[in-house]
Amino acid sequence: MLALKTTLRTILATLLILAATAACATPLPSATPGPAARTEPSATLAVEPTATAPLDPIDTPTPKATATPEPRAQAPTGASPAKEKSPTPCVLPAVVVPTPPAEVPGYTALDPPTGLHMTGRAQEIDLDSYRLKVTGKVDNPLSLTYDDLRCLPRTETRCTLVCPGFFEDEATWAGAPLQRVLDLAGLQTGATEIRLVSEDGYATVVSLEVIRSGDSFLAYEWEGEPLPILHGFPVRVVFPALDGNKWVKWLVEIEVH
Repeated sequence: MLALKTTLRTILATLLILAATAACATPLPSATPGPAARTEPSATLAVEPTATAPLDPIDTPTPKATATPEPRAQAPTGASPAKEKSPTPCVLPAVVVPTPPAEVPGYTALDPPTGLHMTGRAQEIDLDSYRLKVTGKVDNPLSLTYDDLRCLPRTETRCTLVCPGFFEDEATWAGAPLQRVLDLAGLQTGATEIRLVSEDGYATVVSLEVIRSGDSFLAYEWEGEPLPILHGFPVRVVFPALDGNKWVKWLVEIEVH
């Protein structure tokens, strides 16, 4: 009887221990996978946008867009000096500027080196600063360099310069058509004539009707070379159909009236 009671107590104690063990072990599985597993991915998601935000490529074009207008804004500045220099729009051979002769023939006397006769007062004009002005009744007043004229279509003719009662000089001349220069200036309605002005002060008037019907030009060459100083360098007018008093030498201005 005593032994039975002891056995029952042992069994009861064992059952109590098992029950307590089961009760203590139950929360462990739920605690491990629950909050811990969910927290880890949450922390990762929070960190990733924070780390990538400074490297967002969307921000990159902003400085580029700011920088792009800068060179564009500088472009007009760079263009202005180019306009001031008036670059010649064609490729030209170099010009050998003629030298003044040792002796100057008298009025209407023969100039032996050229075979031409002398008229007017010889002028020495600096080629770099030379400008041929076209003014008056024109839409676009011009200030042409020597090379501007050389870049225009070239015309050449052999003709005779006649100074009635004094001499006749035959030679080959070449230069830019006078009508082409007037077209560039744009003649205004009512223009009827031009006044040709020389550096030495001489001037003469020619009607536009004569210019339109003839083959006049602004000569910068004589016999394939730059004009001699005594005979108009850098530019003189050639009117094959008119007397020599219209062939203005050392031409510096064309006034349209």
